[in-house]
Amino acid sequence: MIASPDWRGKRFAVLGLARSGVATVRALLAGGAEVLAWDDDKVRRKEIADAAVDEGQLFVDDFADWLEIEIDGLVLSPGVPLNRHPVAAKARAAGVPILGDIELFAQARAALPPHKVVGITGTNGKSTTTALIHHILQTADIPSLMGGNIGLPILAQEPLPEGGVYVLELSSYQIDLTHTLDCDVAVLLNITPDHLDRYDGFEDYAASKARLFAMQSPDHAAVIGIGDEASAAIARGLQSHNLTKIAPAAAMDQSRWPSLQGPHNAQNALAAIATCEALGIPAAAIEAGLASFTGLPHRMERVVTRNGVAYVNDSKATNPESTAPALAAFDRIHWIVGGKAKGADLDACRPHFGHVARAYTIGEAGPLFASLLRGMMPVEEAGTLAAAVARAAAQAQPGDTVLLSPACASFDQFRDFEQRGDAFRAAVEALR
Repeated sequence: MIASPDWRGKRFAVLGLARSGVATVRALLAGGAEVLAWDDDKVRRKEIADAAVDEGQLFVDDFADWLEIEIDGLVLSPGVPLNRHPVAAKARAAGVPILGDIELFAQARAALPPHKVVGITGTNGKSTTTALIHHILQTADIPSLMGGNIGLPILAQEPLPEGGVYVLELSSYQIDLTHTLDCDVAVLLNITPDHLDRYDGFEDYAASKARLFAMQSPDHAAVIGIGDEASAAIARGLQSHNLTKIAPAAAMDQSRWPSLQGPHNAQNALAAIATCEALGIPAAAIEAGLASFTGLPHRMERVVTRNGVAYVNDSKATNPESTAPALAAFDRIHWIVGGKAKGADLDACRPHFGHVARAYTIGEAGPLFASLLRGMMPVEEAGTLAAAVARAAAQAQPGDTVLLSPACASFDQFRDFEQRGDAFRAAVEALR
């Protein structure tokens, strides 16, 4: 567990007790803080109370009157909407600092053995790039941990020995709650419209991403993809940084890297290479890591090939821009699409509609997406994921691909994209 002695004697309120929230409570208690914890889910409240290490420091109580208690910080789960939650508004009005688990990690760094931190953000590709950098470091026998928006919460992991590298995937929500994280290497892959319900327009969302570099020391390294104007503008403003720009559609030989095919993975690989070079990793170790990388679950994951039909789980594609590369990757697709939409169009996917033999819409966005796609391809409103898999399997021919790439969040029917991907795998395995 990662904790800071500077928290001793302070009192924090923690709102949201999912994985990162539970790790935050335990780290704060380990650092000697008092903690007021709350979640709307009474089961989660009971679980954290039952697991309390020191009940004298942990108070699970209603937040209604929390401002009557002196609080040194409000720690929000990234899932709590900072822009519209009433507790966040009360904290701002009272001058109480609002932070997240990544900021607590930044505060704890001074007590850790000497190390480096890599922070990766971007609308799409950040999970693959984070996992790839971590894998290259492991291949080079450099101690590393992966956390943030991927894997285990960083505060729940054991500190690295001297010379280690913490590799953090950072969503815009996490960056919003972070104030002092000085990354040795900060990476921005791209910025396209996403999460706009949490921001005052696209420019505000882009500004959130830019804050990762504003927190950096000027001599630290920045790696930025310049394939979109918002990211290119951030790059232009970083003249004092050690900056590497990743140009779009760079020509490169990806044949040696089986799990890094396609132009989107070319950008991911180039960003990982630039990051590892900035960390001083030898070229041979970088190449070995690229070649042996196996990819991520739920991201272009081939589940099985049955009767000549490939079944591919791309549940992590939660917006149209993330789905587009998957549609480009296969010649004849039975496309399962839908969920909780983040926008009202599928325009980013349109250049690859010619690869789709038939679409099967699911979830809350199913009727909208069916109306958008009719006339450009055959469409069935399947409603549920299990029904979509069954219908696609019945109509797919040898050489076809049944692709779950929803272009939507999962929260209308599933807990998260992982549960949705697991449900896809289960439905495929249940086919006869």
